[in-house]
Amino acid sequence: MGFLSSLLGVLGFGIGLPFGLVVGFYFFIYSESEEDVVKDPVIRSLCELDTVGLEELMPEIPPWVKNPDYDRVDWLNKFISDMWPFLDKAICSIIRSTAEPIFAEYIGKFKIEAIEFKKLSLGNLPPTIHGMKVFETNERELVMEPAIRWAGNPNIIVAVTISSIQVKIQLVDLQVFAAPRVTLKPLVPTIPCFANIVVSLMKKPHIDFGLKVLGGDIMSVPGLYRYIQETIKKEVASLYLWPKSLEIPVLDASTVAIKKPVGILHVKVVRATKLLKMDLLGLSDPYVKLSLSGEKLPAKKTTIKKKTLNPEWNEEFKLSVKDPQSQMLHINVFDWDKVGSHDRLGTQIFPLKLLTPNELKEVTLDLLKDTGVTDPHNKKQRGQILLELTYAPFREYHDSFSGLMDGYTKKDSIIDRAPSNMSSMGAGLLLVTVQGAQDVEGSRHNNPYVLVIFRGEMKKSKIMKKTRNPLWNEEFQFLLEEPPLQEKIHIKVMSKRTSISFHSKESLGHVDINLADVVYNGRINRKYHLIDSKDGVIHVELRWKTI
Repeated sequence: MGFLSSLLGVLGFGIGLPFGLVVGFYFFIYSESEEDVVKDPVIRSLCELDTVGLEELMPEIPPWVKNPDYDRVDWLNKFISDMWPFLDKAICSIIRSTAEPIFAEYIGKFKIEAIEFKKLSLGNLPPTIHGMKVFETNERELVMEPAIRWAGNPNIIVAVTISSIQVKIQLVDLQVFAAPRVTLKPLVPTIPCFANIVVSLMKKPHIDFGLKVLGGDIMSVPGLYRYIQETIKKEVASLYLWPKSLEIPVLDASTVAIKKPVGILHVKVVRATKLLKMDLLGLSDPYVKLSLSGEKLPAKKTTIKKKTLNPEWNEEFKLSVKDPQSQMLHINVFDWDKVGSHDRLGTQIFPLKLLTPNELKEVTLDLLKDTGVTDPHNKKQRGQILLELTYAPFREYHDSFSGLMDGYTKKDSIIDRAPSNMSSMGAGLLLVTVQGAQDVEGSRHNNPYVLVIFRGEMKKSKIMKKTRNPLWNEEFQFLLEEPPLQEKIHIKVMSKRTSISFHSKESLGHVDINLADVVYNGRINRKYHLIDSKDGVIHVELRWKTI
């Protein structure tokens, strides 16, 4: 009898315990507690709160109240609120088009027959921006840090059919608190005036939501809620927490990209033969002008060889190349005249894509009247010219790479790495970009322009009339045989009176920049205070490219 009672007790305990757990869990999930009942909030003025109440309220105070560098953006919240019904449909359309191909990959696996959205709506509560901080940088970019909070009421239901049984999963009560850094770069003169949107999270976001399966909120399971929340935070942070970022292309890179030099073309003009007779004595005074297509820089010019039809120059020139696949070398031979315009003896073009990097190529070209291939007058003999060409790409562009990926791109880091010291040795190209100046003021006139002086060579920018804050955005190039480790570049801001009078020119300030840092770092972009100027500042970007 004792054995029978013990056996029944064990069986009762084994059956009753699981049954009790199941019943208790059911009521825990599906029962509606008093906390779940929506009640009208109790509104009290701040003066009625004690110290403890105010301290609990501090995290809810918008950043523009606590931090003076944050701006209040009620106008932007009003704009988002009015646009939210349309943004809701547009965002849901993007979510649907993005998710459906992913759903399709799982159909047929794990006995899944179908996955589809039953309902997809972000609700009628838009996100709000509790403050905006805007940074000023020396780059062509706009940097913003909004404090975003969204306590939304989305209704997203996904139906998963497994072995003819449909399981509905519903996302509700979504809350997202995030502090992203949004960078619009580069700024370009094409609507919408920026090419990419780069987003990084400055700290881990707070994400809270409810997830119902078969009508029950599984987030109420003890321990599961915290595990899922921490997992989401960790995964989001691993993808987009600064310095990692999400880059969203807005404009096609090929239409807005500012091409930078990628190499140097070495041209040796050796000789020309059987040129046209232009003088009365049956001779000519030839010289050659060299230029690259798509360049606004002045053409390179040889010396003039007097009274000859078979001149020999043996002169070398260097031209900076921006696109070796599409650029052409233009060769024009002229007859020098003391009076009037110089007559063109012949012309020819040579595609740079025919050159092998770092290999010398000797070419003999027939001179034509012009480059029109259908012109019958081109058949007339105008002589030949012999050139030696070598294309030397910069070291960082020596390897060819693939094109840009479509869609969104995740970058591991937004920090640019400086080139190694080894890459700074050897010949190269010094690029000086004068962006603009601020608070440059002359005593008689304000028509500023810039003089860039290096190794006795002086280059001049355009004149900006009647302004104390000129914007030039002009680039100057200096081809050098060795890195300028112990040298400085002299940049001088001048003002010139537009009419003829005394004191037509006036200095507004100058600066001498040590180039050693540019050689070792590859790039420096900063503002310099002008010497002999009260408050003048000039913005200069310097780059060093090694062959």
